[in-house]
Amino acid sequence: MSKSNLKVAFQMDEMEGINIDGDSTFVLMLEAQERGFELWHYLAEDLSYEDGSVFAVARKVEVRREKGNHFSFLSEPAQLNLRTVDVVWMRQDPPFDMSYITATHLLDLIADDTLVMNNPAEVRNAPEKLFVMKFIDLMPPTLITRSEDVVKDFRKKHGEIIVKPLYGNGGAGVFHLKEGDSNLGSLMEMFLMGSREPVMVQKFLPEVREGDKRIILIDGEAVGAINRVPAEGEVRSNLVAGGKAVRSSLTEREIEICDTIGPDLKARGLTFVGIDVIGDWLTEINVTSPTGLQSVNQFDGVNLQAQIWDAVEAKLA
Repeated sequence: MSKSNLKVAFQMDEMEGINIDGDSTFVLMLEAQERGFELWHYLAEDLSYEDGSVFAVARKVEVRREKGNHFSFLSEPAQLNLRTVDVVWMRQDPPFDMSYITATHLLDLIADDTLVMNNPAEVRNAPEKLFVMKFIDLMPPTLITRSEDVVKDFRKKHGEIIVKPLYGNGGAGVFHLKEGDSNLGSLMEMFLMGSREPVMVQKFLPEVREGDKRIILIDGEAVGAINRVPAEGEVRSNLVAGGKAVRSSLTEREIEICDTIGPDLKARGLTFVGIDVIGDWLTEINVTSPTGLQSVNQFDGVNLQAQIWDAVEAKLA
């Protein structure tokens, strides 16, 4: 297959909302366009199934690094049979809810004909805060429960804790509770009234004040990292929550973590992955819509999106 005739569909959020200075999907699109690929855009809600076919109401699109004018649709919305597409990128933002899970099931139906990135069945089986528990020796003390009493016992054992929604993203709903904090009961009540899901509770890692490192892996190999330092008075280091990206390299412990999880990621078809490490501990494995490409590129002078597309083309070959 030549490099100029790939048809690529991006299942993602609205084009209008893209931050062209930070969005990883945007640079994946730019790189695909530079390689001569035909780009299509649709929302997850535009997916449909009928009589064995999975299709989306999609539009052909082109992109450019020009603020306020970063894309143009080149066609009217039309039904696109996803079996006729070479690559589908599943890049809509979480939350990882039933809508997200349904999309993985639909895309799994075409996986014999179309390369879906990341592997939709494995994305479904690897929610960020649950998949990480496969590697318990790499994690800080962690609890998943809906029981306030169990959380209280965990806090007695470990002291300060972090409480967060199991399927959240972007640092939303993350709380830092110190020993004896009287807000635990109210916080659990708020979580449990708003959702039938358990919460995730982890021992607070004071090292987070020095940063929460995002490491990018391509086909199981670590290719770059940034450190995300929380804003003053914050424990959330997510860039959307005010964290600041700074240059970083990998420690021996982080190399050990990547070497441990890398073969599993590659075997599952999880080609583009971002992991989070605080101190010596792996806290999340992000497989749904990882971010960080542009920050690593900026600091390290690399082109990670090109490396990702090289990996994709190797799979197609």
